[in-house]
Amino acid sequence: MPDLRSSLGARYLQETKFRSHELLPRSRPRIEPAPLFKRYPEAERLALPARSGLAPANLWALLQTRRSKRAYAVGRPISLADFALLCWAAQGVTARAGDHLLRTAPSAGALYPIETYMAVTQVAGLDPGLFHLNVPEFAVERLSSGAAGQAVAQASLGQAFLAEGAVIFIWSAVLRRNMSKYGQRGLRYILLDAGHICQNLLLAAEIARNVVDGKQPLTARKSPLSIWPPSGLASKSVTVDNCNVLTANIECRTRNRRMMK
Repeated sequence: MPDLRSSLGARYLQETKFRSHELLPRSRPRIEPAPLFKRYPEAERLALPARSGLAPANLWALLQTRRSKRAYAVGRPISLADFALLCWAAQGVTARAGDHLLRTAPSAGALYPIETYMAVTQVAGLDPGLFHLNVPEFAVERLSSGAAGQAVAQASLGQAFLAEGAVIFIWSAVLRRNMSKYGQRGLRYILLDAGHICQNLLLAAEIARNVVDGKQPLTARKSPLSIWPPSGLASKSVTVDNCNVLTANIECRTRNRRMMK
C-alpha cells in the first residue's frame, strides 16, 4: 500500500478530489481556453459520405457478443463508406446546443477535447496518408502522404502488428479546451471522454464483425470488420478489424491490420 499511495497516479487522484465543503471556495489554475474545433485550413479536404442504409442493431446482443479477436484481413481494404461509418460512430455530430456540436459520445461540459487523426494505408478511394477528422464538416483533412503504419508502430512502443492495419485512428487531447473550465481535474474527464469514444467505435466494429458472420448488415455492402482489444499502451488498448484505432491511452486497430498535443 505505501508504494501505491506515493505513486503519481494516486497523488493526482487525491489532489484533484472534490469535497463538498471545498467546492465553492476551491481555486483553480488560470488556463486560457482553446477553440472548440481544430482545423487545418491549408490541407486537402475530402468530404466523407453521409451514413445511409443502416440496419437497426440490437445493443444487448452487441454487448453480449463483443469479444477480443486477433484475426487480421491483411491486404483487404475497407470501403470509404465503412470508414466513414466508423468515424461517425466515434465522433459524429447528432445535435447542436449553441456553439457546441453534440456527438455520438458524451463529453464533460460538451467541450470535446479529443481530436481524431487517421493513418490510412488501405481505404478504398483514399490514398495512404495521415488525416485529421474535421468534425463540423464531417470531412478528413490530409496532413501528409504515404503509409504511416511503420512510424505509428515505432511510436507505439515498437508494437509491429500496428503496421499491418488498413487504418489507424489516433486520438489526441487539446488540454486547454477542457482544463480551462475544470482545471487540474479536467484530465480525469479527458480520459473518460477517450473511453466513451473508443467504446462507440468498438460497438460499431462489432456490428461490422456480424457482417462477416452473415448475422447483420452494416451497409448495402459487406465489410470485413471486427474487434480486438489488446493490452500494451499506457492505459488501455482495443482494435477494430480492418481499422486501427490508437491513442496515448487507447488503441484500436484493424483486423487487416500517438499523438498528444
